[in-house]
Order: sequence, then C-alpha cells, then structure tokens
Amino acid sequence: MFEALHAQPVDQILALMQAFQNDLRPHKIDLGVGVYRNAEGLTPVMRAVKAAEHRIWQSQGTKSYVGMVGAADYLDAMAELVLGPAVPRESVAAAATPGGTGALRQGFEMIRMANPAARVFVSDPTWPNHLAMLSYLGIETVPYRYFDTASRGVDVEGMLADLAKARPGDVVLLHGCCHNPTGADLTASQWNAAIATLRETGATPMIDLAYQGFGDGLEADAQATRKMAAALPECLVAASCSKNFGIYRERTGVLMAIAADPAARGLNQETLAFLNRLNYSFPPDHGARIVTLILGDATLRADWAAELEQVRLSMLALRSQLATTLRDMSGSDRFGFLASHRGMFSRLGASAEQVATLRRDHAVYMVGDSRMNIAGLNVRNVPVLARAILDTGI
Repeated sequence: MFEALHAQPVDQILALMQAFQNDLRPHKIDLGVGVYRNAEGLTPVMRAVKAAEHRIWQSQGTKSYVGMVGAADYLDAMAELVLGPAVPRESVAAAATPGGTGALRQGFEMIRMANPAARVFVSDPTWPNHLAMLSYLGIETVPYRYFDTASRGVDVEGMLADLAKARPGDVVLLHGCCHNPTGADLTASQWNAAIATLRETGATPMIDLAYQGFGDGLEADAQATRKMAAALPECLVAASCSKNFGIYRERTGVLMAIAADPAARGLNQETLAFLNRLNYSFPPDHGARIVTLILGDATLRADWAAELEQVRLSMLALRSQLATTLRDMSGSDRFGFLASHRGMFSRLGASAEQVATLRRDHAVYMVGDSRMNIAGLNVRNVPVLARAILDTGI
C-alpha cells in the first residue's frame, strides 16, 4: 500500500532552517525563522507564563479531559481578549484548538461542511499553509490583489475590486493584523471599505489573527476583527496564542464562529464540537490553562501586557533602525516602507536570484520570496544586513 504514496513538496522554511544550521560562517543572519527571537537569538519564556505554570503545577490535581471544545473559562477569556465588547458573548460559538493552525483547519472544515461549493478568497500573497490546507481539503481558492510591489504597501483598489466578485456562500480570508508575509496592513478607513464590500457581496469573512499585540498594541490590533465581526451577520475568527504569549510548543488557539442569529449559535457550537471530536477528540489544555490564568489575574495580565509591549517596541525599533541605516547608506528613502510595516515580517522586494546571492555571498537567510523576519535582527547586525542588501543591488 505505502508504495503508492508520493513525495510531498519540501517546506521552504524548514529547508531554509536546515541550510542555516549547516552554514558555519560566524556572521550568518537568520531572517527566515517564523518565531519571535530576542537580541540574544532566543525565544524566551515570558515572566507571566513562568508564574502561571508554577501555580498550575502547585494546584492542578488532575490531567483528565476538560471538554470537547476546551474549558469554558478559556473560551470566555479568549472571546474577551479578541472581540472585547464588540460582539455579545451569546453570539459566539468557540472551540479550543491545537494552535492557530488548528483553528484555521477547523474553520476550513466548517466552511466545507456548510457549503461544499464555497470559494475562499485569499490575499496574494498569503501564508503558504493557508493555500496548502485549502488545496488538501479540495476547497477552491480565488486570489485577490493585496501587495503592491512598487510601493510595498497594500493595493487597496485592486483588493476591493477583486473582493467585489465574491458571492453569498463564499468566504474571504483576511489577516487581522501584521500581514504574513508582507507586513503591510490595511488602515482603519481601508478596513471600513472592505467591510462595506463584504456587506454588498454577502460573503463571509474569516480572520486569521495570529499576531495580536505585535503590531500597534493589543487593543489596536483587535480593532479590525471587532469591527468586521460586529458589522456583518457572520464571521469566523482563528486566533493564536503562540506569538503573543510565547507558548509556541503548547499549541494554543481558538476558533470562533460569530452569528447575529442566536439560533445559529447553538448549531455552530455543535458543529465545532463535532469537528473537534473527529479530528483530535479533545483539545490540549496546558497552554489554555496558562492563558486563562494570566488573563484572569490582574497582576499576571499587567506583567504579560508590559512584556508583550516591550517585544512589540523592540521590533518597531529594529524596523526603524534598518530603514534609517539603509537610507543613510544609500541616500534613498526607497526602504522607508520597512518602518511602516507591522509585525515580525516584511517582504523586501528582492528577486529570487538576489535572495540566493544574499545567502551565498553574505550568509543572509530569508525565504525565496524575500520575506524576512525582523525579529531575526539585533542592533549589531542591522548595519551588516543593510550593507548586504545594497551590495546585492536590491
């Protein structure tokens, strides 16, 4: 039987990570990794997370299952964090998932169950795993224009024109903040225009909120999701705790289905439980316990929010330093977009050949489409990267 299996495409990021590890040059720079790293190159355990884990270790008396869709207090805490007062809790069906990726996968499964003919409109570009999962599930994807390669910003006119082609029963996948891989986000007025377009078409939004707190702050990063969920009759939200709590390996996420019709909420909740049962029976709870304890304790929450803000500001400072260094070295403002982008990633705009040259001649590693992780930088290697970028002719 197994001889009928076919080799799967190599994951670009995993291959890049291996190539970086094999590179013995001491000045190498890793801009391909998809996790936050501090100035020492570590992904630290946050102070509040350590404190919460210690409390859990002291007080937890069982490792039994907590429920098919996870613990109710976790779901309530995440609904409050993501949606705030924008949507009544009784309108929200929710299920704990193994990370944001698990939430996305369950959301795509739910879409297919609700409408096997649904098309999912996906930004061009987007996180590659979006497309991989949708393709595996046999769901048709429709690209919509998003990134303007000339300005390194959002092609709003193209985006809205493409989204206007959606129909009732279709889904539009949006990045709630810190667009991956480009770093280019919609402004508040552009979000309003997108909401108006979706209202006209009758399509359902699905928001991938993987980086809340990494862009303009916890509340600011949630505003687009809240406006979208409050303004339209239906909405799906896939949220991750991997980045903003730094608990990547704990695989902690949530899928929320918002419906204006209270009757639909019950059916949505039953569907989420059904999907959890089929895919992994019960979701993991350790990361969810950590998040619930932090969000429910005023002292821990304040410390977590303060440390998260330090992380956000450190990335903004690196963006500003890189943009300024490139301007000073080149005498041009053509890299100014780096300071205006948000989150861990920016798409530099280099060709595949230039990316290969950066790797070969300068030991600078980034994904082939020139997505680079700003968190892979520090104040010492920013000038090194800037010189490599200019020497490569980008």
